[in-house]
Amino acid sequence: MILAEKILSFLQNLSAPPLPPGVDVMNPYRDNTVWNLCESFYKKYYNDDRSRLLVLGINPGRYGGGTTGIPFTDPVKLNRHCDIPNVLPQRAELSADFIYQVIEACGGPEKFYSRIYISAVCPLGFTRNGKNMNYYDDKTLLAAVSGFCIQSIRQQLSFGLIRNRVYCLGEGKNFEFLQQVNQEHQLFGEIVPLPHPRFIMQYKRKELNKFLAIYLRILELS
Repeated sequence: MILAEKILSFLQNLSAPPLPPGVDVMNPYRDNTVWNLCESFYKKYYNDDRSRLLVLGINPGRYGGGTTGIPFTDPVKLNRHCDIPNVLPQRAELSADFIYQVIEACGGPEKFYSRIYISAVCPLGFTRNGKNMNYYDDKTLLAAVSGFCIQSIRQQLSFGLIRNRVYCLGEGKNFEFLQQVNQEHQLFGEIVPLPHPRFIMQYKRKELNKFLAIYLRILELS
């Protein structure tokens, strides 16, 4: 089975565990329009059986992966950079802005995605009162989804991804959780943290070129 088929089967069968009261799950893969876009994207860039480096974000947000079903890819980037037209609301997302600057700096989506597979520690996103939540923002939510996160990572590693090194987007709580999981389950060799794209765009935009260079160097894309 080619990698695209493995990814799409995984996404199609995602189902969140019971969540704490007031927390809602974002599962864009249940939407036919989004699903067709995911099929187009993964069949375009992952239609092979090559192994790839794994990059793990936190969890999808409302305006990026929570809308398109594709991590760090908002509807604007899907259309403009990936040449996949879509009728989703054309709203850009900060983290996607940075990731696609990395992608263009390394030579474009075909080169980037031929080497990198982006997912998230928790592949489904969450909201409370209409606002994004990270899986670690609430102790009861973290307890509810920890097993789901671990199983999701295991499933994706079974695709044939490179295991000796994984890249974690976020140097704080996301990295801490991933380290704890790895100590207990020995999923990977080394975990390499990177500054989260949203942190860079929100607080370090004046140093954007420096962070682009860091990503290209650490991900060995330059």
